[in-house]
Amino acid sequence: MSSGSRQASTAAPLGQRRGRRRRRRPEMLRIGGRMRARNFILISAGVFAFLLGLWWLATYAGWVKALFLPPPDQVFNELLGRLRSGDLIGDAKVSIYRIAVGFTLATVMAIPLGVLAGTYRFWEAVIEPLVDFVRYMPVVAFVPLTILWAGIDDRQKFLVVWIGTFFQQVLLIMDNVKRVPLDFVDIGRTFGMKDRSILARIVVPSAAPGIWDSMRISLGWAWTWVVLAELVAATSGLGYRITTAQRFFQTDTIIAYIVVLGVLGLITDQTMKAAGRRMFRYAEARR
Repeated sequence: MSSGSRQASTAAPLGQRRGRRRRRRPEMLRIGGRMRARNFILISAGVFAFLLGLWWLATYAGWVKALFLPPPDQVFNELLGRLRSGDLIGDAKVSIYRIAVGFTLATVMAIPLGVLAGTYRFWEAVIEPLVDFVRYMPVVAFVPLTILWAGIDDRQKFLVVWIGTFFQQVLLIMDNVKRVPLDFVDIGRTFGMKDRSILARIVVPSAAPGIWDSMRISLGWAWTWVVLAELVAATSGLGYRITTAQRFFQTDTIIAYIVVLGVLGLITDQTMKAAGRRMFRYAEARR
């Protein structure tokens, strides 16, 4: 056997071995790979457990003073006490109500404007520059003005949440609509459909999964802005309780309520994710 044939025969098994090694890589570590729901939950829970253990170690080893970072069991006991007294449930209900009203108003107003701006160049010229101009203004700077305009009742909280989410949603929804392929629109025109029918039956359904994701992302911002609104001129809510605890150096209460905010935000985010998968199965099938 010649040297060339020997090299070819040895190169082939080597190439096959390398191919086999590549195939052994877990699906979850490949670009765009899939993962079982069970594995996803286990990995996510492991991350939280690791951080909780690190928190416990840092406090009980004396790396951080309890005044700055109370141990987990102290925070947990504070949560239980607030839960039994009814303070936690009452504060959470008030904050959820304020988010629900402010965010719903922002979404109902943002969707039609975003669809128009993403579909027609005329409306894009009318809407986008103004929205871009306002969205770069810090929401914090509007808080004193919202008190002047709406007082210190719930209307002021609605307004802060609206300002913090409306302008962002308009631009996000506009980009979602722009991603709809023009071939879809051309097919509608081929069948003689009017612009209104194209919008209702082609553009909006095609952009709906992206619009839903934009709503989910902006809902996370709504949690931030409602706490900001409750930090000033409020007598109830999660943000108000954090401000009150700050005055008396009740670090365990502050961290307990921050954890509650994170849990509520995670629940709403995962709920919207699950609802999106059910409502837009056709989008999941494309992926």
